[in-house]
Amino acid sequence: MRFKFLHLLMLTCTFAAALASANENYSSELDNDPQVSDAKFKVSKDAEFVEMVPEIVQEKVKSTKKPTIAPTTKTTTTTTKPTTHKLSPALAIAPRVNNGITMRNQTKLFLERAGAIKVSEDFYLGELGYDISDDGYDWSNLNNPVAPPNVASHTAGGYVITAQRLQEIRSNLMYWYFDRDTNGGRGDYQYDIHASMTQLHKNLNFRLPFFGFIYNYTRLSLNGYLEFSDPPEYLTYPLVFPIKDYPKRRDPSFIGIWFSKCRVGRIYPTDIDQRVPGVYFRLERDLLTRTDRFGVEVRERTMWDIREGVVGAETFIPKHVIIATWKNVSFAGGIDNSLFTTNTFQMVIATDEVYTYAIFNYDLLKWSSNTEAGGDTTTGEGGVPAYVGFNAGNGTRSYEYTPYSQQMVIRDLTGRGWGNGFPGRHLFRIDEQILIGSCNKDIDASHLPLSFAPEAGNMLGGTVVNITGPCFDPKKRVTCHFDTEDVLGTFVNKNRVICVQPFLKAEGWVRFEISVGNQRFKWRGRYFVETPALATEKIFFETEDVHKKAPEQIQINWDPYNLTSNGNANIMISLWGYREVTIYPQLEYIDTIEAGLTNTGSYVIYPNNYINRNNYNNDLQFGFLQINLTNPEQYSGLKISPTLWSRPIPLGWYFNKQWERKHGLRWPEALCENWIRNDRYLRTFTGDLPLCPCTLEQAVYDKGRYRPDKECDKDSNPTCLRHKNAIHCVVSGNPVAEGAEQQCCYDRYGVLMLTQDQVWGSRPRRNHNLGKMPWNEAGKVPTLSNWFHDMRPWYSCCHWQREQSVNCETFRFERRPSQDCVGYQAPGVAGVFGDPHFITFDGTPYTFNGLGEFVLSRSVSADRRFEVQGRFEQVPKNQYGAVMATQLTALAMRGNTTTTIEVRLRPKFARWRYALDVLADGRRIYFDRESMRFQHFDGVTVYTPTYLLNQSQVVVMFDGGVGVEVVENEGYMTGRVYLPWDFINKTAGLFGNWSFNALDDLVLPDGTVANVNMNDFRQIYYNFGLKWMLADRNIPNVGTALFSRDNGRTASYYSNASFVPNFLKEPQDFLPSNRSYDVERAEELCGESYQCRYDYGMTLNADMAHFTKNYYDSLVNIRNLNSKRTVSCGVLETPRFGRKLSFDFMPGAKIAFECDEGFVLMGDQRRECLANGLWNVPEYGYTYCLREVFYTRRIAFIAIAIIVLVICPLMICIVCGIYRFRQKQLKEDPAWQMTIPRSRASSRSNLRQLSGPDDDSDTDATGTLKKTKKWDLDDEDVTSSEGSENKDTKVASDIEYVNKTGDKPRQMGRRSLRNNSGTDHDLPEADEEGTAVDDEPAHEHQQGQLNDTTDASNPAAYRNQPPSPETDEEPQHNATLHQQYSPTFSAADSRNSSMNYQPNAAIQNRFGGVPVLPNNTQFFTRPPSNIPAGATSVPLRQAPNVAPLTQDNGLPSPPYAASPTPSQQRSTEV
Repeated sequence: MRFKFLHLLMLTCTFAAALASANENYSSELDNDPQVSDAKFKVSKDAEFVEMVPEIVQEKVKSTKKPTIAPTTKTTTTTTKPTTHKLSPALAIAPRVNNGITMRNQTKLFLERAGAIKVSEDFYLGELGYDISDDGYDWSNLNNPVAPPNVASHTAGGYVITAQRLQEIRSNLMYWYFDRDTNGGRGDYQYDIHASMTQLHKNLNFRLPFFGFIYNYTRLSLNGYLEFSDPPEYLTYPLVFPIKDYPKRRDPSFIGIWFSKCRVGRIYPTDIDQRVPGVYFRLERDLLTRTDRFGVEVRERTMWDIREGVVGAETFIPKHVIIATWKNVSFAGGIDNSLFTTNTFQMVIATDEVYTYAIFNYDLLKWSSNTEAGGDTTTGEGGVPAYVGFNAGNGTRSYEYTPYSQQMVIRDLTGRGWGNGFPGRHLFRIDEQILIGSCNKDIDASHLPLSFAPEAGNMLGGTVVNITGPCFDPKKRVTCHFDTEDVLGTFVNKNRVICVQPFLKAEGWVRFEISVGNQRFKWRGRYFVETPALATEKIFFETEDVHKKAPEQIQINWDPYNLTSNGNANIMISLWGYREVTIYPQLEYIDTIEAGLTNTGSYVIYPNNYINRNNYNNDLQFGFLQINLTNPEQYSGLKISPTLWSRPIPLGWYFNKQWERKHGLRWPEALCENWIRNDRYLRTFTGDLPLCPCTLEQAVYDKGRYRPDKECDKDSNPTCLRHKNAIHCVVSGNPVAEGAEQQCCYDRYGVLMLTQDQVWGSRPRRNHNLGKMPWNEAGKVPTLSNWFHDMRPWYSCCHWQREQSVNCETFRFERRPSQDCVGYQAPGVAGVFGDPHFITFDGTPYTFNGLGEFVLSRSVSADRRFEVQGRFEQVPKNQYGAVMATQLTALAMRGNTTTTIEVRLRPKFARWRYALDVLADGRRIYFDRESMRFQHFDGVTVYTPTYLLNQSQVVVMFDGGVGVEVVENEGYMTGRVYLPWDFINKTAGLFGNWSFNALDDLVLPDGTVANVNMNDFRQIYYNFGLKWMLADRNIPNVGTALFSRDNGRTASYYSNASFVPNFLKEPQDFLPSNRSYDVERAEELCGESYQCRYDYGMTLNADMAHFTKNYYDSLVNIRNLNSKRTVSCGVLETPRFGRKLSFDFMPGAKIAFECDEGFVLMGDQRRECLANGLWNVPEYGYTYCLREVFYTRRIAFIAIAIIVLVICPLMICIVCGIYRFRQKQLKEDPAWQMTIPRSRASSRSNLRQLSGPDDDSDTDATGTLKKTKKWDLDDEDVTSSEGSENKDTKVASDIEYVNKTGDKPRQMGRRSLRNNSGTDHDLPEADEEGTAVDDEPAHEHQQGQLNDTTDASNPAAYRNQPPSPETDEEPQHNATLHQQYSPTFSAADSRNSSMNYQPNAAIQNRFGGVPVLPNNTQFFTRPPSNIPAGATSVPLRQAPNVAPLTQDNGLPSPPYAASPTPSQQRSTEV
């Protein structure tokens, strides 16, 4: 080992001596120095190596050892072996081309000539530890002064760096710089830069973003900076940037690593590094595809130095790298001996053409000031030190690296910074803003800037925040303060600490502070909290299965590098839920989905694996998936883990079986009903919500109240998961006083969708997604409260049930019904554009070319205040000189107590990435991240459209409904203000008083109306416009300027009341006669727009004229749209359990209805929206759907009602008429009796009752049949009331007829069951009076009647029944059987009771009856049929001796030749 080391020393000394004698690249100052060639070596005669004895050994600070860093490329030991170029060896003193001599032989020859070592033919330096390629270049020497021989290569299969080699090249502070190359050139050395020419132009041929601007060139200066524009003619110390009186004086754009006047110094011949003093410049381009060794090593080294050194650069890959080195430069103005007092420093610029990083390496600093800045001529001390920092130029902004720049501690730069662990290395991000990437221990103040990344994170926590600011000590505790939560930091290195963001109940920009040790929180910044619904999506769902009630599987994906670059790391997937059951929000752990999964970036969840779970907190209905590292040490070797969160998801896929066991199969209904019950107890929230616009076009241009809804955005998210068939939704930009949010969705026809029409309609929300202060209370938490009260029930009530279910319709119609647009009022609009032209709220156009800051519009109301101000600067010169006109360059606005928002036009070459600058309370904000497109501040929301990436359109929404829209195109701005109707007659300023009266538009600050001619620009300028100019002081009724003051520029810097613009309107009036072409061109470009013609005539800029016309047309179209009266018929209720076939509610719309299956449509089947904004009056009643069973019941009730209401009154009338008639007849004739017509229907019921149970007689004392007597009719007895046509099949029950004529009573009701001879049988015995007597009591007798022997016990009775007289065809029965026929119609009269019955007699009485009772006793004197023939003692039944039977109610009278008189008739009641 010692032998190898001695050989290395020998070779180094030999090479140094050769370089000292043969170098052709020395400067003129070094050529005359005799010490340069006096290299002193002491060589032993017999030694095989050279021993170097240096006189002076320069001490250097040793760099710290870096840990092994895995490169991004594959680890291998192979190298490229280019063979196409024959290049001189890297160690040759005088390179030359030798035909036939290889590189290996040249190296051997050189070593032998130098006498350093005697080598054999087969020598190999690799065994000495050298990395020498086949072309002879020594890659192991990191300070090799000779540039590598290989050229840039982009072929596949090139060099792949190893981890060991990467660690080796990163162990040196300074990057490569070479003073020669293998072709005999000067390498990176810039010999053209010297005292007489201090700068050199360099073309980059790529885009270099710097401080908001973009450049494709640079100028390398001897004075310690890279510049992009000319410096001022003279410098005043201390240097102050930007130059305040720009553009009168040049304001340079530069990157200053040591901005001070320098000259090339000298080195001692004994210095170890003998590279030539001066300025070096090396440019490596297109590193992304480079495969040659040097290109790969430059890319990998730069990439890892920046990734580890600057927070937020974890994904940066350099595309181009600039290495500028100032080696041994001295200060200007010193004596000759001061040339040895030198500084050596290096600047490395890396960019991917979007992000740019700078590395400042300070190797040696011996002087701080030049003589012009007050330094002495010998040591360069005592004056104003060099400036270190960045200046954007063009009078915009700068960044001075404090506390080192222009301070005596500037020499500490070599021992500070600690970038990548190196003292003397300082890192910065410089593309848009200057963000420091190195620690700073030499500064102290109450508010110190803190650098951290990322600057935004999910509200749920888990974001790993890398912090740089103070220099950290592992023995001191670091506390991070996020809003109201504190967490402890984790020490990484002296330059970095990591804090993991906790769960924050907040949104938007919050305070972020850190303290080190016992110090107070003096390092401060602003951290943006993303709401969970709008946060950067880091867990992706392949399908919509997670929203289903019971999916089979759920596929999730994530970027594994968001957790760690270690591909073998294990992760854990867990499930969390949220609820609000107390005043405090509750985010709770539910279950572990997977505990030990390899970080592959994808996983499939099978819900069936969790059906047997029984969680105690199964009342959680929505939540999140969480992914973190199982073993946190796998992430950067620290005991912390980043956390990935999903968007909010319903938990039906996990809890459905538990809910089924708890609530039954209809668990969605149970969950919904519980929510409905709780929601009904809460306050009503829809009263303060703004009404939805009727059409999509109106919603898009209501900038003050509505912004796009990210759940359903036609530009960024057209899926509309919870609003199918919608193409765009808007939501209220700010929460109302109660914290609610309005939502309006529109279909493909641009018509407002309502929940009364469909389940996908617009739904107002009890809680805004942004929450409401204080955010730490239940019902006010951003996103979480919104999901708990508004999103969660949509799943259980509608998405997991039928659309026509009772719960879903309750949710749609009662709890979250859409509000129609009947009362919607479009906002008033005013705008400014061009150079500049105005259109007031009442539509008055005019031109005012004021120079300065003016009030555009302000509220004069004390309770609702707002103010919008504009800044106007002079238009740039054209080819004819100065242009006497102005244009809008900035807007500032503020509500009553809201954050002040400022929107500025960026300079021309700074608009490559962002067209507009947006400042909130003086702090720049950006919208290029998806999660930061919508940013909410105190009382104001600011956003840019999702389809724009260059920040060229900004919309500001205040909580009072005021909106301001700023649009930029090609450097030309327009501003539009949108006001709700609450501000009518409450505005003033250049936009006039909004009163729908153009005559009082030009209101002065004192409230009077200016009397000016609108076509006279001079009158408008002096008598109205200048009255609204802002100043540095508060002017009554005008106010104070709201603009933030950069670089000390106050309102007076921009304002100039003495500026006299052009007051003529038409180009032909103010252009010379010899410029008729310009007049014609204006007419050609602009047509009838005088604003466009004016702008082109003044500026001769076709772009400005084009956008002036475009802005004017857009403003006029918006005003016409908003002023057009919108007629809407409003909500037409959809029938419950039904649907509408179309959802339009504009005039002319015809809506048809249908009902679900099992329902019947009632009312009008179609309605029409009339031109007056009303639905037509229904002809058949309002439309609704009725269940079929209820419909049938209703029809029955209607029928009954008709009967009750129509027939019953008719019957009552008839009865009353009869009664009156009867009373009238009785009054005339008291003996009059009403003749009752026959009634067959009442015969049977009338014959069933005759007498009471205690009296067996059929008549009362007067001989009239008793009313309470029951006539017993068997079902087999025939009654004429049941129809004479089927009398053969009819039988009568037991009936006893009592004759009132005095004859003996006879059994007349029951037909005798007799045999063919006609003998009676089965009859009860008679008493002494001849009345039939029952053997059993009445009820037993009735029971016996039900079990009559004619039915079962004596079936022969059917055979023994006599035939009816009408059907009896035998002659022997003609006389007797007709008299035996048992009738039910009895017309026997008391006057002629002995009359025989003749059934076929033609004579009938007037009542239509027939004689049915023959006057004989054959039915009573016949023996019973059950007495056997030949019996001698047979009891005979005697006929009763009663009066003849008459019946006037339903029974016909006997056939008399002459009808009896009414007075002789008696009524028989049954």
